[in-house]
Amino acid sequence: MPKLRGLPRRRWTEHWRETGKETGAASTDAASTAMLSVASPDTRTSLKARKTARILVVDDEAHVRSMIAATLERQGYKVQLASGGREALEAIDQDTFELILTDIVMQEGNGLALLERIHGQNPNLPVIMVTAIHDISVAIDSMRRGAYDYLLKPFEREHLVATVQRALEHRQALQESHTYQQNLEQVVRARTEMLRQAMEDLEHSYDVTLEALGDALDLKDSETEGHSKRVTAYTIALARAMGISPAEIKVIARGAFLHDIGKMAIPDDILRKPGKLTSEEQEIMREHCARGYQMLRKIPFLAEAAEIVFTHQEHYDGTGYPSSLKSAAIPVGARIFAVADTLDAITSDRPYRVARTFDAAREEIIRCSGTQFDPAVVEVYLKIPNELWLELRSEITGQNRHFSTFDIAHPLGSTKE
Repeated sequence: MPKLRGLPRRRWTEHWRETGKETGAASTDAASTAMLSVASPDTRTSLKARKTARILVVDDEAHVRSMIAATLERQGYKVQLASGGREALEAIDQDTFELILTDIVMQEGNGLALLERIHGQNPNLPVIMVTAIHDISVAIDSMRRGAYDYLLKPFEREHLVATVQRALEHRQALQESHTYQQNLEQVVRARTEMLRQAMEDLEHSYDVTLEALGDALDLKDSETEGHSKRVTAYTIALARAMGISPAEIKVIARGAFLHDIGKMAIPDDILRKPGKLTSEEQEIMREHCARGYQMLRKIPFLAEAAEIVFTHQEHYDGTGYPSSLKSAAIPVGARIFAVADTLDAITSDRPYRVARTFDAAREEIIRCSGTQFDPAVVEVYLKIPNELWLELRSEITGQNRHFSTFDIAHPLGSTKE
């Protein structure tokens, strides 16, 4: 389709002079000044910011470039001129513009190709197509390619100024929206971090409370003093080695630490009896699993841990209590705990015997694999050297006591802060 090169230079000049007489450059400036004088401070700031906008005008007809530049400069805009696509791209690479006006068909370069290049690099930079091509399909194609608006030559000065102002206001709105979105995201991130920290603080408070409960149980059952902390440390180490997730380890750790909490409800004469328990007393003692479960299950953050408390005396072959559960029906945390509990029981002093070695504990755990213990847990346990268990026991019962019962952040083999 041949390009209509617009009006001859003389007719362009006459047209712009006539429109200039109709509007009057002086009256336009006066109107702008009056508008600024009555506008709110925010509006005046917005208008001033818009007036200082840099605009690139691309057209291969010098008189058209000059007339557009003159009109826009009278409005206070800073205008730079380019005679074709190559010169325009050089200008864009060297400077920043808030708006670009470009012809479509030029001797050097195609305006639509320039539009696509600009839109690809900066989709928020508005481009107005200024052309003499009177074809609606060309206008539609331009808009589809990302043009903000389409001006047909010749046009009124007021039409040019109004279109430019709308384009700049559109760009400013996009920038404000982007800034708002960024600020909103920062606020959300900040509040999310505050919530995370608050939840961590709350969780820490919970765990401090749990440790106090454990200490209270130790005071009631002096025979197993320190047992809860040791067995929790062993359970955490085993769970880590088995690849259990940190979130699940927290649940397992709480269940391990509170496994004997039900003994708070067992009569002292049974709990502290030095000799062998009668069958009736054994039945009462066995109630501590259910009693502990009933204590914890109503506390939301301990509901999952309560399941471990309830099942910690179950055996892999179904011979345990209170429900005679077998294999996978027993929560994995309880199966891990069972090995850790036996490890501590064998290697700790009791009134009726002295502590045995970790090697002896290892032999007993191997012997009971598949009956009392889950073979998969035993297999993982056997890969862990005795030195780790000795180190954990030292951390808990030694002079320094660096161990924190619910600290699972450290890698396997290191519990020091």
